[in-house]
Amino acid sequence: MSVATPPTSPPVSGGRAPVQRSLGARVLARPEIGATAAAIAIFVFFFAVAPPFRSVEALSTVLYSASTIGIVALGVALLMIGGEFDLSSGVAVTTAALASAMISFQLSLNVWVGAAVSLAIALAIGFLNGWLLVRTRLPSFLITLSTFFVLQGVNLGVTKLVTGTVATDNISDMDGFASARAFFAGDVPLGFMTVKMSVLWWLVPCQATFGR
Repeated sequence: MSVATPPTSPPVSGGRAPVQRSLGARVLARPEIGATAAAIAIFVFFFAVAPPFRSVEALSTVLYSASTIGIVALGVALLMIGGEFDLSSGVAVTTAALASAMISFQLSLNVWVGAAVSLAIALAIGFLNGWLLVRTRLPSFLITLSTFFVLQGVNLGVTKLVTGTVATDNISDMDGFASARAFFAGDVPLGFMTVKMSVLWWLVPCQATFGR
């Protein structure tokens, strides 16, 4: 009597063969594609429905508005790439600007001195956030949220204490203001259009950081 032997199954491979995706699928999988597509869609919409938006002057205005946000967004983007976040970045900009104006006016200093002090203050705020993050091991969201509320109170309280109001005095007639304004917010003629210096302060670091 013969015994039937069961059929042998083919050997199972130790790993799965990699799935080859098309170029379009790889492009759509990149996270920046969604934001780029949305920006293009918004631009096309306003270009179609708003004739003044098609002018070179409007493009210059859009670039200036984008640069004031983009300069801060560049640092926030680097943090997010590293897995962290900073909620205090916007109010820290206000803190640095208030410090620059009040130090220059109250102490009768050159505006460049106030700008240097405000840079030091901004760096100190960033260092404090990083130091607290390392020492406490708390999420960066909680630490920078606390810094956000603290800086909001400091901005209002110190400004009211020093100036008597919640605004700083005008420093446009002080030494160094004209050169500082030209360096940070002056006009840059490009021939076919004129853009603000802040656009270069935004695009050049972006190209150096993400253009590689």
